[in-house]
Amino acid sequence: MAYNEKLADRTREIIAVTHKKVEEKKMFGGLCFMVNDKMCIGVEKERLMVRLDPALYDVVIEEDGCKPMDFTGRIMKGYVFVDVEALSTKKKLEYWVKLALDFNKVAKSSKKKTVKKKK
Repeated sequence: MAYNEKLADRTREIIAVTHKKVEEKKMFGGLCFMVNDKMCIGVEKERLMVRLDPALYDVVIEEDGCKPMDFTGRIMKGYVFVDVEALSTKKKLEYWVKLALDFNKVAKSSKKKTVKKKK
C-alpha cells in the first residue's frame, strides 16, 4: 500500500459532502485530491498533505502533528504535512480538509504548459 487507504476514504467522504468536481491522482507516492482542477489535499502512508492559505501558515504550523512541507529541500509556505496520529477523529480531519477546501476557492490552478510548434 503506497498510501493510507483508510485516511483516503475518510478524506474522500468529507470532500464529497460539498464538492462534486473531484479527481483523484496518484502522485508523489500517494494519492492527491484535485478539487476544481487544483491540487487540494494529498494522502501518503503516514501523513496528510494540505494546501492552505499561506497567510495561515504561521498559525497552523503550531498545531499538533503539523510539519512544514519540504519536498524539494526548502519549506513551501501554503503547504503542510499533518501526521496521521493527529487526525484520529472526524472533527480533527474535517478541520484540515476545511482549510484546504476554503483555500481551494481562491487558489490559482497550475497552468498546463503548452508546447509551441516550430514552423
